[in-house]
Amino acid sequence: MTDDPAPRPAGTPPLAPARPRETVIHGRRLVDDFAWLKADNWQEVLKEPGALPADIRAWLEAENAYADALMSPLSELEATLVAEMRGRMKEDDSSVPLRDGAYAYSTRYRTGGQHPLVCRRALDADAPEEVLLDGDALAQGKPFFQIGGHEHTDDHRMLAWSSDDTGSEYFTIRVRDAATLQDLPDLIPDTEGSVVWDKAGTSFLYVEMDERHRPRVVRRHVLGTAVADDAVVYEETEDGWFVGIEASQSGDFAFISISDHETTEVHVLDRGDLAAPPRLLAKREAGVRYEVEHWNGAFVLLTNADGAEDFKIAVAPLDAVGRGAWRDLVPHRPGAIVLSLIATRDWLVRLERVNALPRLVVRSRGTGEEHAVAFDEEAYALRGVAGYEFATDTLRFVYSSMTTPAETWDYDMAARTRVLLKRQEVPSGHDPARYVARRLAAVSHDGALVPVSILYRRDLALDGSAPCLLYAYGAYGHAIPAGFDLRTLSLVDRGFVYAVAHVRGGTDKGWAWYTDGKREKKPNTFRDFVAAGEMLASSGYTARGRIAAQGRSAGGMLMGAVANMAPDLFCAVLAEVPFVDVLATMLDGELPLTPPEWPEWGNPGESAADFDTIRAYSPVDCVSAQRYPAILAIGGLTDPRVTYWEPAKWVATLRSRASGGGPFVLRIDMDSGHGGASGRFDRLEEVAQSYAFAIAAAKGGLPGAA
Repeated sequence: MTDDPAPRPAGTPPLAPARPRETVIHGRRLVDDFAWLKADNWQEVLKEPGALPADIRAWLEAENAYADALMSPLSELEATLVAEMRGRMKEDDSSVPLRDGAYAYSTRYRTGGQHPLVCRRALDADAPEEVLLDGDALAQGKPFFQIGGHEHTDDHRMLAWSSDDTGSEYFTIRVRDAATLQDLPDLIPDTEGSVVWDKAGTSFLYVEMDERHRPRVVRRHVLGTAVADDAVVYEETEDGWFVGIEASQSGDFAFISISDHETTEVHVLDRGDLAAPPRLLAKREAGVRYEVEHWNGAFVLLTNADGAEDFKIAVAPLDAVGRGAWRDLVPHRPGAIVLSLIATRDWLVRLERVNALPRLVVRSRGTGEEHAVAFDEEAYALRGVAGYEFATDTLRFVYSSMTTPAETWDYDMAARTRVLLKRQEVPSGHDPARYVARRLAAVSHDGALVPVSILYRRDLALDGSAPCLLYAYGAYGHAIPAGFDLRTLSLVDRGFVYAVAHVRGGTDKGWAWYTDGKREKKPNTFRDFVAAGEMLASSGYTARGRIAAQGRSAGGMLMGAVANMAPDLFCAVLAEVPFVDVLATMLDGELPLTPPEWPEWGNPGESAADFDTIRAYSPVDCVSAQRYPAILAIGGLTDPRVTYWEPAKWVATLRSRASGGGPFVLRIDMDSGHGGASGRFDRLEEVAQSYAFAIAAAKGGLPGAA
């Protein structure tokens, strides 16, 4: 390669050379000017970042240098933001311990520590704390470190734990003797990170990643034996299916789940004998999803079978095979989407969402009577916590709202009383009365009402002068909870309105809200977001051109789409690990996530209609000669989900096609993947960069615009 990114005037962005690569698909001509930014050895780079080809590394480093230079005037603001956010964090924070027999397990942080400590304490009086995993010590000297799963044996003697040292989500499993705190020789690389032990604590199941970074094979490892001899328990041979494992809440069973975005299949093993062949519960049936728990001497299933769009709860005998044996326990109720289940010996708890608000519904095994745990705020977040113990009347849940820090409660399901165990501390102080949280509705292009959760200071003048940060995701059925986020207060305290648009593509208003924002209906997601921004402007919460849009991953696709659709609505677009090269990615069946993603987006290689649909909104393909807002695109070199070249190609395309606006800033973290920096304080620095960019853009203080 002869192109040199270095020789250019100081302060000007690097201009990637166009090296057109042409393909013809379904008779359509497709030209990719920047396909060369994808390393041919990308699979090797995931495991060894140093293997990145020199020419691509030079361009990425030039982009990072430009980003550093452009944002250097914001360094003081970034430092202030980090100090504010860190000041709201309780540095020596800890989780509320969860009991399991003779021990209680928890995680905590030490003051100044970046990584968690996994701890336990015997329930005997005055028993000392035991630190089973010290994340700070394990991370020492590593640019990236993340603890994955950690599971102890039923007798508490062993702890299986996993970690990722590159950000590529290839986890290595180790086994630690809880008494000596020494790791055994057993070491299993290239896994998904989860473990299910047998009841005796002598073997466990794990999921092996294949060469394309896909979890396809479940193996069983016997302690003290060679990993190369680990038996295959289940192997998925079809592309497009991912495999996962988990244990039942009762502890009696292990479940192997095979799924794509529309269909699931579950195989069952007795934890007393993981060497026995797994048993199929119900074969995969296109469009039928189900999750399984063990309760009341039967399997209980959360499923959309028989047209239960918002899901129902069914039961099946333990020896049943096939859907013919399923019987409804909680029938389908349109508009009340059931999200998850927690099963204890005498109680079945479901988390459901009605009218975009969550609640917990508790069902008695003995009587079948139900009652709900709900709250009165306009918008809030609620989740149940599945503990270790099965024979318990206690349900733990965590509640927060946009003004209320997280509260951890234990709820006695028999007495219907609750005890507050912990309220999230904000050391620098937090007065909920200073803030207002509201739930609004925006009217989208087709009349759909889009919920919008907003937070602002009570003394803010709602005259259109306030800047706004508008966040959304809108994919895979994921709903965005209206919970407490101590980081956003740094914007709100500076006069911003912080808003979350609950756009289609999520399940905020039920399963139909999701399906109305996928495949050929994907543009509804983008139009919903634009409608939310326009509603906030017309209602005086902000004004056109004063809105900073923010989204991450599939939400980054949304950012790219709305930048193309309504660039004058936004002063800035913050796109973090953004899925913006949708057409090229969905055409590349070798990439880790592409085949499983076809049910979500469509398969443009097989279908001309899908090709045309995706091409019509794919952000990279739709960049045009118009003026764009300031754009900050952030990626990670070892990201297996949204590969680094997606934001790189997007920014290169913006620079080559846009007629004005900007600046267009690309920052690639050369030491991390999809989740960004692994340390909790390092993550604050990434947030501060985005917020400083938004603040400067709202004030018109970003250099580099054309």
